[in-house]
Amino acid sequence: MQPSSLRILAIHAHPDDIELQCAGTLLRLKQLGCQISLATMTPGDCGSAELGPDEIAVVRRGEAKRSADLIGADYTCLEFRDLSIVVDNDSRRRVTEVIRRSRPDIVITAPPVDYMSDHEMTNRLVRDACFNASCPNYATRQWDPAPATQKIPYLYYVDPIEGIDYYGNAIPADFIIDVSATMETKLEMLACHASQREWLRRQHGLDEYLDGCRRWSAARGAKIGREYGEAFTQHRGHPYPHDNVLAELLA
Repeated sequence: MQPSSLRILAIHAHPDDIELQCAGTLLRLKQLGCQISLATMTPGDCGSAELGPDEIAVVRRGEAKRSADLIGADYTCLEFRDLSIVVDNDSRRRVTEVIRRSRPDIVITAPPVDYMSDHEMTNRLVRDACFNASCPNYATRQWDPAPATQKIPYLYYVDPIEGIDYYGNAIPADFIIDVSATMETKLEMLACHASQREWLRRQHGLDEYLDGCRRWSAARGAKIGREYGEAFTQHRGHPYPHDNVLAELLA
């Protein structure tokens, strides 16, 4: 595959999830010439103690757009609501439509096990949508629907938060990408989400948002002898592609 012809879609639950878990890898792919699209399921409408849901949603959509602009990516929000993402037929259709519109070769999304339901439901819906998108008779029933895709994309899952399951047990990853050279831009993208940074700074009394991201990236990087890393697991179930194109591109 020629990197300049590849389309990458990173889709996670909330604004800032992508930045925390895979922005360094996305920037490396961008540097190879790949086209990058970012999407969030929700606009982060529950992410404030001061602003109402509509007000904070406007703020957080703007923050997500500024972050995407830093790496020349486009951004879209699917307009689900925080803590209300569910697996049903309407949700599958909405996510399938995004896959058809972006027509990705590679999809990066939330892991199947994580600390909150929104992340896990995002995983399930994106997995279903990657499969559904190539079925011509599957109607999304959305406005001006895109045609079916020609193939099932490569599918990868990011780390769960802190890399652990519900019981605190470590969840192993398939492979780790070196993001040492892109770490500072990753943090710059994360810092665009000022509403979340300030909220956590107030709640924790320190800048845990950026410091925590740096610490976890350093822990992943140490496993491959690099300063910083981001970990991924590939979905290899039938009939998804099995060769690890992401690792090959960024070896």
